[in-house]
Amino acid sequence: MQDNHLKYIEVNPEKRFGKPILIGTRIAVQDVKDWLNSGMSVEEIISDFPELTADQIEACLVYANNKDHLLP
Repeated sequence: MQDNHLKYIEVNPEKRFGKPILIGTRIAVQDVKDWLNSGMSVEEIISDFPELTADQIEACLVYANNKDHLLP
């Protein structure tokens, strides 16, 4: 996943003020990270946001934890 995580992430200044988001959504990488940090499971996130996949959630974590990327 580490090499492919960027296929799920985009930065578009016209969406969410240029924050990294999941492609095709307005869900920010930081949102997913915050949900997981608050105790939500991957299954709970997918239940609340059925348009998401486990791979997209994992991509958010890889992106957020990659020192080459800075979350705004």
